[in-house]
Amino acid sequence: MLNLPTHPPLKTILVANRGEIAVRVIGTLRRMGITSVAVYSDADADARHVREADVAVRIGPAAATESYLSIDAILDAAKRTGAQAVHPGYGFLSENAAFARACADSGLVFIGPPAAAIDAMGDKIRAKQTVSAAGVPVVPGAFGSAAELTAAADDIGYPILLKPSAGGGGKGMVVVREPGELSDAISSAQRVARSAFGDDRLLAERFVTSPRHIEIQVLADTHGTAIHLGERECSLQRRHQKIIEEAPSPLLDADIRARMGAAAVDAAKAVDYAGAGTVEFIVSADRPDEFFFMEMNTRLQVEHPVTELVTGLDLVEQQVRVAAGERLGVSQDKVRLEGHAIEARVYAEDPASGFLPTGGTVLGVAEPDDEWVRVDSGLQPGTVVGSDYDPMLAKVIARGDDRGQALARLDEALAATAVFGIVTNVPFLRALLADDDVRAGNMDTQMVDRLAERLAKADPVPDEVFAAAALDELLSMQPAGRIVDPWDVPTGWRLGGAIGTAFRLTCGGRDVTVRVDGTPENAMVTVDDGQPAPARAFWRGGKRDTGTRRKEDAGHGTLELTYGGRRRTYGRVHDERTDTLWLAEGGRTWAVGEHSLLDVDDAAAGEAGPVTSPMPGTVLAVKVELDAEVSAGQPLLVVEAMKMEHTITAPIDGVVSEISVKAGQKVALEETLAVVTPRESSEKEQGS
Repeated sequence: MLNLPTHPPLKTILVANRGEIAVRVIGTLRRMGITSVAVYSDADADARHVREADVAVRIGPAAATESYLSIDAILDAAKRTGAQAVHPGYGFLSENAAFARACADSGLVFIGPPAAAIDAMGDKIRAKQTVSAAGVPVVPGAFGSAAELTAAADDIGYPILLKPSAGGGGKGMVVVREPGELSDAISSAQRVARSAFGDDRLLAERFVTSPRHIEIQVLADTHGTAIHLGERECSLQRRHQKIIEEAPSPLLDADIRARMGAAAVDAAKAVDYAGAGTVEFIVSADRPDEFFFMEMNTRLQVEHPVTELVTGLDLVEQQVRVAAGERLGVSQDKVRLEGHAIEARVYAEDPASGFLPTGGTVLGVAEPDDEWVRVDSGLQPGTVVGSDYDPMLAKVIARGDDRGQALARLDEALAATAVFGIVTNVPFLRALLADDDVRAGNMDTQMVDRLAERLAKADPVPDEVFAAAALDELLSMQPAGRIVDPWDVPTGWRLGGAIGTAFRLTCGGRDVTVRVDGTPENAMVTVDDGQPAPARAFWRGGKRDTGTRRKEDAGHGTLELTYGGRRRTYGRVHDERTDTLWLAEGGRTWAVGEHSLLDVDDAAAGEAGPVTSPMPGTVLAVKVELDAEVSAGQPLLVVEAMKMEHTITAPIDGVVSEISVKAGQKVALEETLAVVTPRESSEKEQGS
């Protein structure tokens, strides 16, 4: 272990971020004996990173532009708390050269590369020119005006990838496969680039077939030393956003790894880099010996844990030490990659609904407890997941002696992962990891998009989930106390004999009636018109009120169920606000609601009515006017949530009888946006 920083002494560091990365950075600072300062917006007043830091300072309202993206607010917080340095995490201001300069001007150490390096690598065109001059291979391409790109297209070779020079995250990227598509594609890409980044310059590159996204982790100090820590395979991504990452890559051998690592170090040295950074390469699955520079991320990467697990190095600690003026404590010949590590990103999204963002209040969190598994998370009961910030909630990382063992351990870890109160992508992650090609290491960057529809399809809610919910409800109805009146026991007993207890439950589009004959410890359960099945259930953990209703510690209770001869253990949390029972098992979660047995089906179900928001977000545009006639599928509104735009369409032919929102308004999950009323046949006749 290296000595603690001594030049200059960094005793207090402000973490200019939120969520899981802020929690992760604070953990390293605590271990190093450094005082941590958290900043928070109004939306994060009770967030986990706020509670875990030594000091916390409010910096503004929920809007990121007025809080986490406000340079003045963060610098003021650093001044008020006596912080000597700022760690930006990733996202927000982490790759903002103006922020790095502002820190220096304020006498603060920016824990990241020099502003000049951020500038050089932040512009894709300039970055390619810089690294190409240093001998780093780049994808054949061109940049310039629409006319210049058109003239260069034949030399580049089709298919061509257009991407904004100033962009990131895949926004505005377009693949052009034929010359006739080029003109329109350039115009479209320029519009997106101008709108998203304020810069419509484009870069045109040869589109590598069967591309694999492989990146190299580099470390550099301020004394001229730079090394690499091997590669990460990041080919499993959806719409250019990574989902699964691993180290090392199953594609590379030792020779290619050394060549690619050397090229990454050359790229870093070309801009006098310092700290931790990542050089990203595109590699053809058919020709892994041929790799091309894509870009350099001048910050800590989301997927850095897999590198930490195979090298044994804490990258945040290395960042702090470099920022404190220390020399690197490890040389290239001492770097060893031991074992294999794989990371899965847990997002607040519903794959079965087209990956729409989700949201709500976290009622409880279940995480794997295994020495081979690491969870980076900012979640805790009470966390409100809204549309103001990125939808990534946590990362689950598993390590093994080899890739097969790491895959198996990650699958087990995801099976033990649940976020009660929020729909997540965990079942999709498990399905993706089980794919034969993924297990064999045969991947490319379009693979997830090809598989998404099949893997994201939700299975029907199984009968045993409804049986579990019914027995859970029956358990809650059991009288408490040392002396129990037999008439208080809910067995359904009458003078004519026992008739059982019936429940009407709903979940995942299924509405069922469940009848329980007997007690929770010895019951026969019938779901709708199915065959009765023997069942028994009991609670483990949590607390029970002395009355008939539940008062659990969120996320701490489990339900042991034996149904039809098979035993299962469900994590359980009851949301008393909505009288919904959340059950979790095998990485899946179900929100089971209960209806009165006296309820009748709505005769108008399936007809028109309120058009609701499928996720929490902000209304970007209202495309129709009141009393307008619309057709089924016609766009009504556009809602933005977590960096993505979603068009809300009319459910049927009809008339817009109500518009409840306006552009710029924030909306909640399932909030009414508009009402579409069907055109009556009599009205049609009168108008004919």
